[in-house]
Amino acid sequence: MNSKFLGTGVALVTPFKSDLTIDHDALANIVNFNIENGVEYLVVCGTTAESVTITKQEKQDIIETISKTANGRVPLVLGIGGNNTALVIEEIKSTDLSNIDAILSVSPYYSKPTQEGVYQHFKAVSEASPVDIILYNVPGRTSKNMEVATTLRLANDFKNIIAVKEAGNNVSQYLELIKNKPEDFLIISGDDDLALGIVLAGGAGVISVIGQGFPKEFSEMIRLGLKGEVRESYKLHFRLMDVIGYIFEENNPAGIKAVFETLGLCRDSVRLPLVPASNPLKEKIKSFINKF
Repeated sequence: MNSKFLGTGVALVTPFKSDLTIDHDALANIVNFNIENGVEYLVVCGTTAESVTITKQEKQDIIETISKTANGRVPLVLGIGGNNTALVIEEIKSTDLSNIDAILSVSPYYSKPTQEGVYQHFKAVSEASPVDIILYNVPGRTSKNMEVATTLRLANDFKNIIAVKEAGNNVSQYLELIKNKPEDFLIISGDDDLALGIVLAGGAGVISVIGQGFPKEFSEMIRLGLKGEVRESYKLHFRLMDVIGYIFEENNPAGIKAVFETLGLCRDSVRLPLVPASNPLKEKIKSFINKF
């Protein structure tokens, strides 16, 4: 069992200054805030990091800031995925992965490949990658579900495919994966609202968005869940439940950036086509944090 990815990973945001350049000081503060409050690992340049509007050079700079700040204290997972298999492979081969423990690779989006196409894509990614791979199934964004049979086929066929971040918001799909997975393969929740229930059913933890705003409480909730302490873990779940809904109400990461702005960790700026959270939503978030 790859224990370094048990528990809570957080999909870090990319903080921007008012001119929309990257705010590396704020990024370093967010990394420290999360490590000091107990998250188990960090996910760099995932969807929440607005990776589609980040340049190649910016991505390298982000990796550098996070690696330097984390300084080996927690494992790092790097988002490298896409719907052009050749380009994904090229990026894997041309990226310095010496500080990276695994890559998180999203199922090909927009092109709508068949299940065989998804399998062949990840087979090629697996053969190219010198580090472990966490598959990422997010049908709400890719418009194509990676079916249980495909995930399990990949899990059984490739040693370096060690986990799936499942974010289909589909409990029965999660349970089928947990029931039928190879023993050391990890089922990681990508749905903050379902994460605790999935952990209690045998999941390995979560790659969370809200976790980076409330790292202490969220990572403790998941640890309690992994120990099977149902009542205690649900107490924390119920405390966080409203804000989990709020941050996804308009778009991600505008919601979590509104949390960070209230906490004084970074501005709420996002790059187009995303826009910041609306004032009514910001007020709800502010009032939640003040009471929390």
